Amino acid sequence: MEKVTPDVSHERLSCKTFPHLLIKMINKSRWKILGLLAVFLLMVWYTISREESFDFHFQDEKMTCPFKEVEKKAAQLIPNYTREPPLFLHLKDYFWVKTPSLYELPYGTKGTEDILLRLLAITSYSLPENFQSLKCQRCAVVGNGYRLRNSSIGEVINKYDIVIRLNNAPVRGYERDVGTKTTMRLFYPESAHFNPQTDNNPNTLLVLVAFKPMDFLWMETILHDKKRIRKGFWKQPPLIWDANPKQIR
Repeated sequence: MEKVTPDVSHERLSCKTFPHLLIKMINKSRWKILGLLAVFLLMVWYTISREESFDFHFQDEKMTCPFKEVEKKAAQLIPNYTREPPLFLHLKDYFWVKTPSLYELPYGTKGTEDILLRLLAITSYSLPENFQSLKCQRCAVVGNGYRLRNSSIGEVINKYDIVIRLNNAPVRGYERDVGTKTTMRLFYPESAHFNPQTDNNPNTLLVLVAFKPMDFLWMETILHDKKRIRKGFWKQPPLIWDANPKQIR
C-alpha cells in the first residue's frame, strides 16, 4: 500500500497568502465605501446649494403684456378654438337645456347630472368683474411641492394678476416664499385639507376638479351639512369644511 505524504509546503503557502488576500479584499471594500460616501456628500451639497441659490424666471411687470397672444397660439393648435364656452359649468346647461354628456367623470358628467344640478343651484359660475376688466392677464400657478422653500419670491408672485394655487398648497407661515395672493384654488376632496379662510383670500374662487361621482357627493354633504360620506375615497377628505358656496365653482 502506497503511503501518501501530505504537501506541507502547499499548506504553508496557503497560510501565508490568506492574510494578504484578506487585506487586499478589505482595501477594495474600503475604497468602495469611500466612493459611496463621496457620492452621498456630493448629493447633499447639491441639494443645499440649489435651495440657497434659487433661480426663478418671471416676467418683468414693466414688460408689455402680449394681448391675445395665448388666444392666437391656441387657435393654431386646437381646431375650432373659441373663447365663447364658459370657464365653469352653468346651471342652465342641466336645467333649461338638456345637454347629455357622452362620457363619465372625469371626461364628462354622464350619470351625475342630478347631483350636479343640485350643486349648481347653490353655487355660482361667473367670473369676478376685476377678471373681465383686464385686457391682458398675467398668471402664476403655484403647486404644493417643496421647490419654493427659501426662494423669497413671495412679493414677485403677488404682482401677478391671477395666482392659481393647486390642492392644499400652504400659504400661512410661508408668505415670504409663496406670497399671499390667491385668485383661484383648484382642488379635489382628498386634497381639500386646507383652511378655506386662512389659506385663501376673502374673494378666492374654490374650483372643484371632480374625478368621480363621490367628489360631487362629498361637496353636497359639506354644503348642505348632511351625513358625511367616509367611503369611496383613496384618502379621507375633510369632514368639516367652512367655505362660502358662492365662492365655489
